[in-house]
Amino acid sequence: MQNWLFDIRSRSFVLLVIAFVVVSVLVHFQITESFDQSVISFVAKHVGNHSLDFLMQLITESGDSFYLLGFGILMLLMKKTRRIGITLMILIVLSTLLTGYIKCGMDRDRPDFDYQGAPFPVKISRDTFSLFCDGSYNASYPSGHAARTMIFAIVLGYALSQRFPRGAYLLFLYPILVSISRVYVIQHFPMDVIGGAILGVMLAGVLSKRTKLYKIFDKSKS
Repeated sequence: MQNWLFDIRSRSFVLLVIAFVVVSVLVHFQITESFDQSVISFVAKHVGNHSLDFLMQLITESGDSFYLLGFGILMLLMKKTRRIGITLMILIVLSTLLTGYIKCGMDRDRPDFDYQGAPFPVKISRDTFSLFCDGSYNASYPSGHAARTMIFAIVLGYALSQRFPRGAYLLFLYPILVSISRVYVIQHFPMDVIGGAILGVMLAGVLSKRTKLYKIFDKSKS
């Protein structure tokens, strides 16, 4: 995963920006509305398996900023993983705020379907926060959960890439599952989580380079 960290002038960053803008334009002009609504309608009609509902609820709540920040704090407390913790905390806070402000600008309503699955043991978290902008809480695009968990997978995957060069990629199952869960619990449309995931990759690659995450490998050699 050595190529997952990149500069703001790199081809990777430019392509990710283009991809995010394209997805955002498609959502804004409702070009994907029929696809999004059909997927949500299908999901809303097929929830109701108690075990699967509960599993999806646990997965979706794990992507809340509170839990991911807590993990970052734990990493920060240990000297060997301090740079990982700093990188995670900066990225989680930044992504949560940024997705909130983008939501204010996009102002896309969340899916208008009632969740008919098993009752939630805790209140569903909405996933964003932004200063001076109340509308982000109820807006849908992009998904903060998808962005944060993608960041988590990239930072942790990069940190483990030297010891587990192939196994590190398994961490991407986490953002995939969280993204699926956000659609499953009727909190987001498919395009919301796609946009959030792209934004997460873009932020993780650039900010991890800025925080010099790669230096964790220098310390392990000394």
